[in-house]
Amino acid sequence: MPKRRIVEGNLFAALGLTFLAALATGIGSLISYFIPRPDLRYLSVSLGFAAGVMIVVGFVDLFCSSKVVMGFGYAGLFFLFGLILISLLDHLIPHIHLDGNVDASCNRLYQGGIMTAIGIAIHNLPEGMTVALVSMADIRLGIPVAIAIAFHNIPEGLACSIPLYCATSDRKRSCLLSFAAGMTEPLGAILAVLLLYPFLNAWLLAAASAMVAGIMVFISLDELIPIANKYGSEHLTNLGIIAGFFVMMIGLDLMQNF
Repeated sequence: MPKRRIVEGNLFAALGLTFLAALATGIGSLISYFIPRPDLRYLSVSLGFAAGVMIVVGFVDLFCSSKVVMGFGYAGLFFLFGLILISLLDHLIPHIHLDGNVDASCNRLYQGGIMTAIGIAIHNLPEGMTVALVSMADIRLGIPVAIAIAFHNIPEGLACSIPLYCATSDRKRSCLLSFAAGMTEPLGAILAVLLLYPFLNAWLLAAASAMVAGIMVFISLDELIPIANKYGSEHLTNLGIIAGFFVMMIGLDLMQNF
């Protein structure tokens, strides 16, 4: 019963963290609103840091804790399932990345901006599920995961709003569409709660944690690190990754002793 109350207490916090992470997409949109040609290289370290945090949380905490509950074999299977699931979504759903080089002629960018918005909207669903499930399992882990995903959402807002602005010259509409695309993240959290919350137990939470670990590692390797390299350089990205490792390892150690 106490454990159930803890999960219930984490429920609203999980939804709140997911909503705050989604708002970062709007921050990216606002950057494009106020800066005509934003220089995105400074995001390289931030995205590397986010990747470092997500990799450490995925491998060191979520997967290892899942292994304790369900064994290495089952934990590995759910980890692979998470990798395959997010990989399929990434291939099946149009998801255009912004490399910081905006086409000055703005030709054919409107269609690209719309497809990016659709891709971001659907792509954010598993990210919302990730924040919700991690937060319901351990709210202390949910906070850094939400922050890491928020860093990831800032360039997504830019990727959506800049092509639309170049094509339409309508900053307000471009920002609103980008913001709406990011708001599917709380929808993913709500779906995770509706589908899994009535059946939550230690084994299911362990399975979900292993699957989420796979999703987080894929997002880090497929999205965060490559995009960070394009914004700046591999050296800046690596510095961010190392900083993320360092900060999160200290944070996990402090959590163990809290």
